Amino acid sequence: MPSDLQLKIMNTLHRTLLTVTGGRVGNSFFGMPSLQLTTIGRKSGDPRKVMLTAPVIDGDTIVIVASRGGDPTHPAWFLNLRDNPNVEVSLRNGPERPMTAHVATPDERAALWPRVIAAYKGYADYQTKTTREIPLVLVTPRS
Repeated sequence: MPSDLQLKIMNTLHRTLLTVTGGRVGNSFFGMPSLQLTTIGRKSGDPRKVMLTAPVIDGDTIVIVASRGGDPTHPAWFLNLRDNPNVEVSLRNGPERPMTAHVATPDERAALWPRVIAAYKGYADYQTKTTREIPLVLVTPRS
């Protein structure tokens, strides 16, 4: 698993690639749309931006995976949105939209997990690397 610094560098490079190419390169990875998720830091209160992929999109609902590559700890962005579910999402370098996040219930996860691993089999490998159940997060437009 990459270190926190390596993850920050990869996120910065991804955002730079999107900016430099006007969104023509970096809009998807492994066949999944990319997105920028903005959360509010649970300790700092500052906005935190991270680049992720969306293996499942159902209408206005976007599913993201808190895998951290199968690391035994949850990613910081997941902890942030768990504490404050008001987030912003820019899908495929589009405009930022205010959204609300919630961790999938056991029933939601059971229904979504096969679709997630069908979109990217690597998520199944990540799950075998960790004892924690990898959470799925659903983000929907804020009313």
